[in-house]
Order: sequence, then C-alpha cells, then structure tokens
Amino acid sequence: MRRAPTILHLDMDAFYAAAEQAAKPSLRGKPVVVGGVGPRGVVATASYEARVFGVRSAMPTAQARRLCPNAAYLSPRFGLYRQVSESVMELLRALSPLVEPLSLDEAFVDLEAGGVPAESAAARVVGEQLRRDIRAVTGLTGSVGLAGAKMLAKIASEAAKPDGLVVIEPGTERELLGPMPVRTLPGVGPATAETLRRAGIHTVAETAEAGEAELVRLLGKAHGTGLYAMALGQDDRPVVAERDAKSVSVEDTFEVDLTDRTRVRTEVLRLADRCVARLREAGRSGRTVVIKVRNYDFSTLTRSETLRGPTDDPAVVREAAVRLLETVDTTGGVRLLGVGVSGLADFTQEDLFAQIATEREAEEQAAVEAAESEGEAAGEPEAPPELPRRWHPGLDVVHEEFGAGWVQGSGVGRVTVRFETPWSAPGRVRTFAVDDPALRPGEPLPLVGGPDQSSAPAIRPKSVSPADAAESAGEEISRR
Repeated sequence: MRRAPTILHLDMDAFYAAAEQAAKPSLRGKPVVVGGVGPRGVVATASYEARVFGVRSAMPTAQARRLCPNAAYLSPRFGLYRQVSESVMELLRALSPLVEPLSLDEAFVDLEAGGVPAESAAARVVGEQLRRDIRAVTGLTGSVGLAGAKMLAKIASEAAKPDGLVVIEPGTERELLGPMPVRTLPGVGPATAETLRRAGIHTVAETAEAGEAELVRLLGKAHGTGLYAMALGQDDRPVVAERDAKSVSVEDTFEVDLTDRTRVRTEVLRLADRCVARLREAGRSGRTVVIKVRNYDFSTLTRSETLRGPTDDPAVVREAAVRLLETVDTTGGVRLLGVGVSGLADFTQEDLFAQIATEREAEEQAAVEAAESEGEAAGEPEAPPELPRRWHPGLDVVHEEFGAGWVQGSGVGRVTVRFETPWSAPGRVRTFAVDDPALRPGEPLPLVGGPDQSSAPAIRPKSVSPADAAESAGEEISRR
C-alpha cells in the first residue's frame, strides 16, 4: 500500500455508446444501445440516457428493447473503438512507462514510475490534465480514480462517473469500504457472493469482521486469504505493463438455431479463420485448438486438441476444429459456436501436419485460380463486388451522390441511411434498395479534427466545474 494516491485508474464513460454519439450528431443526448441487435443479442454498452430506463451491459437486447423501445440499437464498430482506444493509451503511456490496459476503455497507470511526486495534489493535477487531454484528442470523456492501490483506484473511478475525478486518500480505506456490498471487491462473483450471503456476510465490513480463518473455511485458502486482505483495504498488486494473453478466441450467437450439419461445419471453418487472423495480428501462435458449442437448451460443451507444436497456420486450425466438431452431437440445434487457440507462443513450429495442410490449401487455391483464368479467357464478365448480406444498424456507408452516412435500419429489400458526419449538423434520412449500386460500405470517420468541429463532448458533463465535481464526489465517497 502506498502513502500517496499515485495509482490512477481510467475508465472511459459509456465508451462504445459515447463513440457512436460523437460520430452521429443526431444521436447526441438520446438513448443509444450498442451490442447484438438480433433477438439473441446482448447489450455491450448503453449510453447514460438509456441507463435511466434500466438498460445495462450484458442484458439481453430483447429485454433492453422492452425497457427502452425508442433507443437507437447499433451494431458495434470495433475498428473505430480500437482507433480511439489507441489514442487514449498513447496519452497514458506519455504519463508513465507502467500502463496496464484492462480493455479498450480501461487501464491502470503507475504515476510514480512516470516521475510524478508522491503527493495527493500532484496526482490530482495529472488526473485533471489527463481528462482534458482525452476530451481534446477524442471528443469523449473519461472518469479517473486515484488511490494508493489498484482496487481502490478502480472503486474511485466508478464513483467519479460520469466525467469526474475522485481521490481516495490513504488511511481512509476501511471507512470507505465498510458499508459497500461484498460484490465491490475484486474476485467476488455471483457464486462467491452467494456463499458469503448464506454465511450472513453481505458487506465489506462484515467480510473483515468474519476473519481470515472463517473466509478460508468458506472459500479455500487462496481465495479466502486474498479476500480478507481486500476487505481490509490491502492490495499490493503492482501495475504490470505487459499483460500476457492466455488465449485468442472468437464466437458467434445465431438468431436461429443451426440444425444443418453442413452449415455448422461452415460456421466453424469461418470462425477458425477469424481466430487465426486475430492470432496473427497479435504476432502469436498457439498449440491448443478449442471449440465451444452452446446447444438449443443452453448447455455448453467445449472440446480441445493439443498439436505437436505452436502454429498460426489457418489450415491446421481449421482441420483441428473440424475434427473436434465431429465429437459433438449438434442435431438438436446450435445457438452459439466458438473457436479459440490457447497455449500461446511467439514462434511457430512447423510439422508434418502443417506442411500437408499448407500444400493442400495451395493446391486448392491454384485450382480456383486456374478456373478463374479459364473463365476470363472465355470472355465471362467479371463478377460485381459483393454487397454485405445485411446492412447492420450503425454501419458506415458512402453514397456516390450524398456522401458519408450510417445505416439506421434495413428490411423488406430497403435500407435507410442518415447522411451526417461527426462534425456536421444532424443529417437527412434517405431510403434505398439494398442492392443500390451507388451505396457501399464506408470507413469510420475521425471523431475530431473535421471541418468546423465542435468541441462539445459526447457525454454531457456534470453541471458544475471539474474542481467542484471532484470535491463533491470526494465528499460523497468519504461519507459512505
């Protein structure tokens, strides 16, 4: 535990939804929900305007639609979110060499490692400047927590939301944590919380009063000992600059259960290719291939196969995934499929199977190219560019006449597009045929830096000054 609040936790405010509001002027100040838009989708992020109606992350989209039917429901645009995230992480890395990203919108920073004096006032100045820099660079807002430990810094940033800063002074931890629910502590999920509830433990103070021996009896030595220390406000975990990924995986949930075996196999192959693409982007390889199958009745099965050595060969991963699929009965219907690779390494180990698979893939590709050459020689017309099967809500598009816009919705052979940019006024809506040749998918536009860009943030700040907001939030958290 540190004697000064020099561990900083940044959490961007309603990140995905805020980015969509910044990109789409017509949605600013209105409820926005980002996630799966189908009947089996799940909410990834809800704007603060949507949260007023009870919409929360991880909630089924169907339930969110019942609670807030007038919200804009958009598919995620991870390309945009990664761009914004990288800009934010660059700002954090300028503060310190020790930056520990937790996700695209969340990270810890060790300010002392960056030369910030071990004083509350100095840490607060850095936190406030960071919030201003994030707003200037991205147009979005983030909340900052400062404390002497990672757990407390994260609690502080949660109390600061939205668009605020809270400092927890060392020495006030137990008073602060005492009345909070035990789920506040890291590592306490639904199962642990239920075990503690049955023992009459509901708050952090009651967890500390129970004592280390009782917690070890209830939860086991490792978990019980760690939880007791957390309940006392003790957290000596360092900020780690490199968090080594243990696996890379992708999965899809289907709107209608898949019962056709050929379709299931095709989806597994597609997921395997996506998984390998992510693996290669990270510059990694892996030796264990895993598939995940969730059946119509929500029962979930996993199967894995360990290869002779690490690989990033798509043909090897596809063949292993198909072999694993053969061991699973999917006749009842499949609602979710996933493919992953674990046992990651920074190198590949070529083996006989990889060579055979690569040669086979090369032969197949050569056959396809030969067939295409024959078709061209015969004077067959070139196939037109294939449009996406569906125009997902929120998708960036470009029209030859009207310019850049985004999809509001589609159906019955029509697609509705609103033409506006992050720096324009709310734009007009027009409807086209889904196969209109003048309409094509576009790329995300930058959220700031466009013509006559307004500096107003996508998340509306509190109706007080930043300093007042920080003091008010600090007083509130101290009273708990």
